[in-house]
Amino acid sequence: MNGVTRREELLNLIKNSSEPLSGSALAKRLSVSRQVIVQDVALLKAAGNNIISTNRGYVLNTASRAERVFKMYHTDDEIPDELNTVVDLGGTVEDVFVWHRIFGKITAKMDINSRRSAAEYIESLKNGRSSPLKKVTSDYHYHTISADTERTLDKIEAALAEKGFLVEEDEY
Repeated sequence: MNGVTRREELLNLIKNSSEPLSGSALAKRLSVSRQVIVQDVALLKAAGNNIISTNRGYVLNTASRAERVFKMYHTDDEIPDELNTVVDLGGTVEDVFVWHRIFGKITAKMDINSRRSAAEYIESLKNGRSSPLKKVTSDYHYHTISADTERTLDKIEAALAEKGFLVEEDEY
């Protein structure tokens, strides 16, 4: 088997495995040394394949999430409803950002993907440990929201629009 064919087979083995495959197991399966596997994996990565080396073996990271930015406007009291709407429909609130007229774009990472993480964020606001970034722009703000599919993002967008949280891009 030549190198090109071997790397194709190696990629297929990793792609079709339900668990990580060790370099030794792959070497045995392809009748080469473990070092050849390491070199082949490096070549496959260089070719754009998202192979991850874990302590249990190689896996192919195929999980790509759909992502969309939403312009929002709501009161502080509506923050729990906004966040829970997103996570209940399968989304993650990746960040919040505002466009300040003097300072430009100001961004904060959120990574809210469950009711629990939403509740923790809301509790931090209640405790006075922080305040919503939207305060610096009269409650206008943006969220980057991710989900497994575009269809899920469509559902999130429809729900946020129905609640009156979405803003037309030209407002403000």
